[in-house]
Amino acid sequence: MNLYSSALELREALILSGTARFDGGVVVTNPARFRAEVVDSLVWTAVFGKGDVRDAARHAIREAAESLGILPASILPLYRARGRGEISGFTVPAINIRIMSYDTARAAMRAARKLDVGAVIFEIARSEMGYTEQRPSEYAAVMLAAAIREEWQGPFFLQGDHFQTNPKKMKEAPDKEIAAIEALIDESIPAGFLQIDIDTSTLVDLSRRTLEEQQEVNATLCARFTKFIRVKQPKAMPISVGGEIGEVGKENSTPEEFRAYMDVYRRALGSGAGIDGIEKVSIQTGSSHGGVVAADGSVERVAIDFNVIKTISKVARDEYGLAGAVQHGASTLPPEYFGHFPDHDCAEIHLATDFMNTVYDHPAFPWPMKREIERWLDKNAAEERKKGETEPQFLYKTRKKAIGPYKENVWNLPEGTKEAIRETLEEKFTFLFEKLRVVNSRAMVAKYVKPVSVYEAAAVAAGARTGFVRDDQAGD
Repeated sequence: MNLYSSALELREALILSGTARFDGGVVVTNPARFRAEVVDSLVWTAVFGKGDVRDAARHAIREAAESLGILPASILPLYRARGRGEISGFTVPAINIRIMSYDTARAAMRAARKLDVGAVIFEIARSEMGYTEQRPSEYAAVMLAAAIREEWQGPFFLQGDHFQTNPKKMKEAPDKEIAAIEALIDESIPAGFLQIDIDTSTLVDLSRRTLEEQQEVNATLCARFTKFIRVKQPKAMPISVGGEIGEVGKENSTPEEFRAYMDVYRRALGSGAGIDGIEKVSIQTGSSHGGVVAADGSVERVAIDFNVIKTISKVARDEYGLAGAVQHGASTLPPEYFGHFPDHDCAEIHLATDFMNTVYDHPAFPWPMKREIERWLDKNAAEERKKGETEPQFLYKTRKKAIGPYKENVWNLPEGTKEAIRETLEEKFTFLFEKLRVVNSRAMVAKYVKPVSVYEAAAVAAGARTGFVRDDQAGD
């Protein structure tokens, strides 16, 4: 594996490898050797390279993936079919990858290929982009490189998760906060993110008298962002947009709240305006992001009201034609819960923290590095320590903040260590794919989703030059 020092060196290395040619972009001519000998160096350069060579590596990964039939796509046609009642009985996993991203993604895709899974999404939230130091163009390149490495083929779903409004910033400078989310949308679409979840649920005001008044700002602002996305999206591949009615960790959602949200949202979107709205809605059912942490640092058992999911999904489908409800904060739930999500018509489930925990807590993860990270957190996250909080609770809550600063250290773990962690992660992903009933879903996805090359169209819509969007233009 090499870390290329210049775009010219990268280009020459690709030619000399005998695995690819340049024909309006990188075209892989020897897939097996390209996977075994080239893609690791490309992804390392895409993450840790500087300036032009970093951008060149990201572009090369995108082009190579496309030449191998791996195309970022929108899951929208599949969700519309679900909204029409044509398909059901499964829950699409949306996987947030924070740490050891290339290897974690490889483990997920290895499990997916083994089980012939096509209905799976790889996502990253606005907040995660910050503390993991993964902007959209980097995350997309890493996920696509993992797809190449593990012989993925067909549609590939990248999602912007929790493009969330900050309540404090919305109060102090709303125009600036709205512009920041619009800039993030502009950055994400050219990178291949054709799923975007708008989370303005932080602005729900439960002090208001009626449910519509409580949801007014949330629904109206989500409609505004939806319109912005529709202008920017590639016309050949409309984006799947999601909304949210209740912030995770708060009170459980109700069908009445959902109807109030949707009615305000549709009015704000413009009745008869011909603008496509959201296809799914995230709700609160009793979970919390990261789980509830006990004094010893373990995750406490929580209760999920599965009937909330079933009831709201039915209303969403029967009354509004949507795919259904989305469950957040689920990866740390008890294993026996996961089979209940498809049983209760959950359209999509977001999974994040447990994969990070698996890496940090794995027996193969070097103890000296773990202790160094803990010392770093004691010094650099001290302001987050709450009165009465135990040391294990503090470390569990804050260790995600060390992912960015220690990213290169973790990527540099010995290959044997990473393989051991990949094997454990693959077992977890296998279990989840089976319980969520997306095994053998590749044919179903292929029936509804017809991917096309969208990078150039997305770049033009975002105001960038034609061709693959340059990462310095995308705000990275």
